[in-house]
Amino acid sequence: MGAEAKRAEEWADVTPDAARRLVTAAVQAFAERGYHATTTRDIAGRAGMSPAALYIHYKTKEELLYRISGVGHRLALDILHRARDGGGSPAERLAEAVRTFVRWHAEHHTTARVVQYELGALGEDHHEEIVGLRRASDAAVRAIIEDGVTTGDFDVPDVRGTTLAVLSLCIDVARWFNEDGKRTPDEVGELYAGLVLRMVGYAGQE
Repeated sequence: MGAEAKRAEEWADVTPDAARRLVTAAVQAFAERGYHATTTRDIAGRAGMSPAALYIHYKTKEELLYRISGVGHRLALDILHRARDGGGSPAERLAEAVRTFVRWHAEHHTTARVVQYELGALGEDHHEEIVGLRRASDAAVRAIIEDGVTTGDFDVPDVRGTTLAVLSLCIDVARWFNEDGKRTPDEVGELYAGLVLRMVGYAGQE
């Protein structure tokens, strides 16, 4: 799937079309220039619209960031919840969580950079809501690791610290992933799943 098709799929639930075009334009602008260096004129221009037209759909630039961040964090949380609640051993569920979480950050690396690294630009109420979603993501991964500790599959002295390390490792993929690089999103996901299983001291074979 090409980059344009991925972007269209990613924001398919955003309607009408003009609102969707503004979101995709904002993602590109924020990823390239950063939130604070991007103006509403930049976003509107990328969307082929006037600055005045932007305010019909979004009252502020921050509201655009909030919409992007909310969609991205909910997608990521859904990925982790499916892995947490899936069948299989703790090792299988942790591998699936990492594999799919990493793949999403690689396939949607432009959006993921905005979602993960522009959090501080959100207003207080929006920031609190998104932080709640991040805590839920942390809890999903922590629950899998705790299950592995309970069964004796994992050797993890510090579950909270290890959970943070796992999530940080996965999220960082968005910062460096290059579509023209040697590894595909699936290959990076498999690599990281293996790395994380070693991180938690899993001695079996996946």
